[in-house]
Amino acid sequence: MAFIIAEAGVNHNGDINIAKKMIDIASECMVDAIKFQTFKSDKCTSKKTPKSEYQKNITNSNETLYEMTKKLEMDFNEHKELMSYCKDKNIMFISSPFDLESIDLLNDLGLEIFKIPSGEITNLPYLEKIGKLKKKVILSTGMSTLDEIENALNILRENGTKDITVLHCNTEYPTPMEDVNLNAMNTIKEKLDVEVGYSDHTLGIEVPIAAVSMGAKVIEKHFTLDKNMEGPDHKASLEPNELKQMVECIRNIEKAMGDGIKKPSKSEMKNMDVVRKSIVAIKKIKKGEIFTEENIYIKRPGNGISPMKWHEVLGTIAIKDYDEDDLI
Repeated sequence: MAFIIAEAGVNHNGDINIAKKMIDIASECMVDAIKFQTFKSDKCTSKKTPKSEYQKNITNSNETLYEMTKKLEMDFNEHKELMSYCKDKNIMFISSPFDLESIDLLNDLGLEIFKIPSGEITNLPYLEKIGKLKKKVILSTGMSTLDEIENALNILRENGTKDITVLHCNTEYPTPMEDVNLNAMNTIKEKLDVEVGYSDHTLGIEVPIAAVSMGAKVIEKHFTLDKNMEGPDHKASLEPNELKQMVECIRNIEKAMGDGIKKPSKSEMKNMDVVRKSIVAIKKIKKGEIFTEENIYIKRPGNGISPMKWHEVLGTIAIKDYDEDDLI
């Protein structure tokens, strides 16, 4: 089954109570994990860094990226409280670190899986530090070439990390359908010999569902309590009912994939007698008469002699009397 991550990101708006409510929702929706973002703005963003276009369009355009993210930070104790809350709700806590100090913070808290965001795939010191932890890693690859992904994998492996899942991703919020390039997920799998998944930023739920049908082992999708909340990622996120629907659809698709063996299913076996056909009499036939194309035919039900034996029956002699529509 695909490991489904509900990406809370910074949609808590810096409020731990909103974060807890998001944990409640994610748990109710039966996802496997909820993911936050861990960062110290002073360590990962220059005060002169402009916002991306999508951030400018939905937040205060006069505000720098640093000013925006500074309001969204959570400290060590808040992380610890959220991890404990996740444990109570029987859902895994994951967070993406965006700087070296945040890697230490999460490691000190005993984080099981380190999720590397797309923007850090070319950050050598960052990759080396996570690699040395020898934890399970999920690596997002938005904006990346195959060579850049391979290089990041080599760095992680050379430093001791072996368990890595690579997520195909596009970092545009929301991602236009024509830019998803979902086939690239399996290109990564084939060329780099890794487990793959998909981190989705499209509107709606159909693309992550399709990714699962193509073999994605991990799915990550942003969600929010309300798309109309103030903040950079709410509008490109799923609301609770949509998240629930996505999880249900993914689990149904997984059931529908089956084992790949072509055979009658248990549920359809009962239909065979009704839907298939048998050789029947189409007029009265006396004992001793010869079966010909004038007195026998093929009709439902299918619990008599199979039509596949048509040529074997033609020309043989009836050993009893038959009425019209009797099975031969």
